Amino acid sequence: MIETYNAIPKPDTDEIKQRLEIAHQRLSEQQLLMKDSKLPVLILFEGWGAAGKGTILGQVIKTLDPRFFSAVSLHDPSTEEKRKPFLTRFYTEIPEAGQFKFLDVGWMGEITKDVLFERSSKHTYKNRIGSVLRFERSLTDNGYLVLKFFFHISHKEQSKRLAALAESKDTSWQISDFDVWENEHYDECYKVYDKFMEETNTSTIPWYVIDAKSKKWAELQVMETLVAGIDVALKNHTLTVPLIQNIFPLIKMPKLKEIDLKKSISDEEYKLELKELQTKLRNLHNQAYRKGIPIIVAYEGWDAAGKGGNIKRLTAALDPRGYIVHPIASPKPFEKSRHHLWRFWIRLPKTGHFAIFDRTWYGRVMVERLEGFCSENDWQRAYNELNEFEKELSDWGAVILKFWIHIDKDTQLARFTDRQNTPEKQWKITDEDWRNREKWDLYEQAVDEMIAKTSTTYAPWHILESNDKKYARIKALKIVTESLEKALKEKKG
Repeated sequence: MIETYNAIPKPDTDEIKQRLEIAHQRLSEQQLLMKDSKLPVLILFEGWGAAGKGTILGQVIKTLDPRFFSAVSLHDPSTEEKRKPFLTRFYTEIPEAGQFKFLDVGWMGEITKDVLFERSSKHTYKNRIGSVLRFERSLTDNGYLVLKFFFHISHKEQSKRLAALAESKDTSWQISDFDVWENEHYDECYKVYDKFMEETNTSTIPWYVIDAKSKKWAELQVMETLVAGIDVALKNHTLTVPLIQNIFPLIKMPKLKEIDLKKSISDEEYKLELKELQTKLRNLHNQAYRKGIPIIVAYEGWDAAGKGGNIKRLTAALDPRGYIVHPIASPKPFEKSRHHLWRFWIRLPKTGHFAIFDRTWYGRVMVERLEGFCSENDWQRAYNELNEFEKELSDWGAVILKFWIHIDKDTQLARFTDRQNTPEKQWKITDEDWRNREKWDLYEQAVDEMIAKTSTTYAPWHILESNDKKYARIKALKIVTESLEKALKEKKG
């Protein structure tokens, strides 16, 4: 894989100069086209220490408008970042529509270092390769251009450059301890890097190996590849993306019309069970914190079904320092201009904490689908993307609980009417609630499809019968406590 750069003949100096001028002019023009077409471009720079990644980056961006690009170095993850899923810090850095984002070291650097220093098992490595492939594909499916460059120099050339940098105190600081170690273990690193690139090299997101011995030649290779990639991406930007067949194990779920909504609980029984379950949950949360188990609770349901009251009884049992409730509304402009899951990746909990979502990532296959806020291809493709997202969370070790709070149409009407006629409750009812009610049958069809296609064995849906709100609250608390007890038993230590 790495040696593929040998197939590209190096031009003479004059030709390199002429072609660079053309490429820089073209890139400057493309930036305006990218902005107009809202094409986001993510560029990953990986390679050997002292191969010149920083220098080339500086040359690539010199003709770009600084308002529409940013560059960041993602080296070893911090202690805080290690408490989040592996992909979180990379998802966080994806660019907005119409902008460039340059990553100086990214997911390759982190994964290969863990292999070299024996910090990850073969199972973890395999899972992370799968994560990377899904991450990159999902970005391209959602309109991103992803370009991956590996800057290659020989062992002899790296040794020469490191020695030259070490000669002056003004440049010696550029040499990291890992650069020295990498040079001393060049052959071992070569094998690990080569294997990683072979396993993450795809036809749609290939690796580009850059001959970095000559800086100007390296710059030209990057520039021409970048310009060509943007040209193709601009032409493909509005094309429909093929749908992917589901590969995740699904649980057979009933349709909403089949749910018995007559279930109820007496006031006395409710008070007793509520106190008992909240006490149990409080103790389980302490254990989950100690064992580093993250818990993600996702609430969806009909308007006026009782999400707020359900969440209130759940959080009453939790240490306020160990949870956060995320009320999810329509995406803001800066959220809308990124991958639709970005705003959820940045809200994930740390290990040992709860993240409770009042409305969720499932908006794409409900309100966005029915209100025309995304294309049919977008929401059809989303079922697989949502299953993949939750599989990442499950593999990380999260307990994922998804609740659909269900009521019938008559109950909703009664609650809407009560809100409208009660001054202190009127803030809870809006014109949009009434408009959504008119589309009840369409929403029911969408919810049935959503539950059928995304109730996986690792993140199943739980339907809470909420004509009696108290019954739904107790059922939710039982599911949360039982799921936590199971996770704690499976967690060693």
